[in-house]
Amino acid sequence: MHAEPMSVERLGEIELVIDTWLREQLDENPVIEEVVRDTETDDRRWFVRVTGEQKAVFSVWFHLRQRTLSVETYVMPAPEENPAALYEQLLRRNQKMFGFAFSIGVEDAIFLVGQIPSGTVTTSELDRLLGSAYEYTEASFRPAMRIGFASKFVG
Repeated sequence: MHAEPMSVERLGEIELVIDTWLREQLDENPVIEEVVRDTETDDRRWFVRVTGEQKAVFSVWFHLRQRTLSVETYVMPAPEENPAALYEQLLRRNQKMFGFAFSIGVEDAIFLVGQIPSGTVTTSELDRLLGSAYEYTEASFRPAMRIGFASKFVG
């Protein structure tokens, strides 16, 4: 299915939904430390700083485009050890996730990425996206680090 491009007016409405929802998250959600809106460019981007338990702090990036809302989280740097075992584990995890997948990004770092059609953005869908990014990052971070940096973990 190919999503239709949104008009400037409709993108503005969706942008307002995201802005409002993020302000509420900052006020009400104890794991949200900070929300920053990208004002340096014409991009519709938000950076959400999250406090985790397994991964102390991480950011979830939301990027609204004409056709999609993309969500991305930096999980970890490129593995120094056991890359094949790490990639196998992450690919197997991909099978169990809804709407997200692990990917290799800049400098071979590991990212968690997802996207939905722009026209489907609602507060409940934003809740699902943020919650999923949080859960998938928290559940995978420590096991992935133990594989990709095995010699640094003792015990």
